[in-house]
Amino acid sequence: MHMRGLTALFGCCLLCAVAFAQTPLHFEFGAGGNAAAHPAYDSSLGFGFEPGAPWKFSARVPEGNFRVTLKFGPSRKAAHAEVLAEQRRLMLRNLVVTRAVERSLVVNVRTAGLAALPANATGGTKVALKPREIGSPTWDDKLTLEIVGDATLQSLSIESVDLPTLYLAGDSTVTDQGVAPNASWGQMLPPWFADIAVANHAESGETLKSFVTELRLDKMLSTLKAGDWVMIQFGHNDQKVQWPQTYADAATTYRSWLRTYIAEVRRRGATPILVTSPERRNFDASGHIVPSLGEYPDAVRAVAREERVSLIDLNASSVRYYESLGPERAQGAFADEGRDKTHHNETGAAALAALVVEGLRAADHSLTAGLENHLSDTAYRK
Repeated sequence: MHMRGLTALFGCCLLCAVAFAQTPLHFEFGAGGNAAAHPAYDSSLGFGFEPGAPWKFSARVPEGNFRVTLKFGPSRKAAHAEVLAEQRRLMLRNLVVTRAVERSLVVNVRTAGLAALPANATGGTKVALKPREIGSPTWDDKLTLEIVGDATLQSLSIESVDLPTLYLAGDSTVTDQGVAPNASWGQMLPPWFADIAVANHAESGETLKSFVTELRLDKMLSTLKAGDWVMIQFGHNDQKVQWPQTYADAATTYRSWLRTYIAEVRRRGATPILVTSPERRNFDASGHIVPSLGEYPDAVRAVAREERVSLIDLNASSVRYYESLGPERAQGAFADEGRDKTHHNETGAAALAALVVEGLRAADHSLTAGLENHLSDTAYRK
């Protein structure tokens, strides 16, 4: 992506609008710009380019869902683009540009802040972020887009929209991973949906307990509304007895915490969806996956049956996926060049996202009505 001059269509009026975080916003990336026309992000203006990437642009906006319209210019030869939002959340994949083309995305933006508490109420007014999350695009007051590839972006528009939201609550196998090529299925999910925002609240190291004590559940519930959905996937860390403050027994407290999440989601008129955790990549001598999650997947299945909640059995489907690849090829789906047996790279994360979608379809869930029908499972398993 070629960085070109930034021209605000409405001059000072636009600068004022950006400074006060109003939408709609419109930016033109013209050929006549110079270094002064596309400065680094300027907090006094509320927009600009971010360091660390060839093309990464931010505009300050309030919390909420935003429709982003991108217009790419024609190219003499086929040009390509991939669009990421916030912390590498995949929004648009494998766009090939030969003639002028326009694409629309829906991006969810949030900060760590919570509403002030009434007198004598206990709790907090901010999510307890981990040190690695401080300064992350996931939690700042900006909408950040990164364009990867050689296609030329001509203009960018941002407008606030009121659309249904799919929330994700989970751990490192779900979160928006910050460093390529690491990735998780949650950050690969947005391109599957049309006119539905994906709000990924998952974070590495989280458990059902810590997600509550760090006020992450409160943050998610603070914007949850009737008609939304919440996918809930925990287990990898809940099973760790060596973490006594957040350990939850699969037969007792783990199930109780799941029921609490379900009740809180339903109380707000939203729909909970339980997801079993993807299995770790441990093969035996015969080429089969050795289970490592104990009784936790069965606990999720049991709670889903008892509470009549839709279930995506990612544990079972991930096992089938790894075994279909075999011990050698399966390494190519995991982080750290296959040395990591739990976390995925972009290839593996995309495949697991497709399995999540398959699970939705198998459950005949209402959420499937928002799926982009032109995408296929095969396309996400390259």
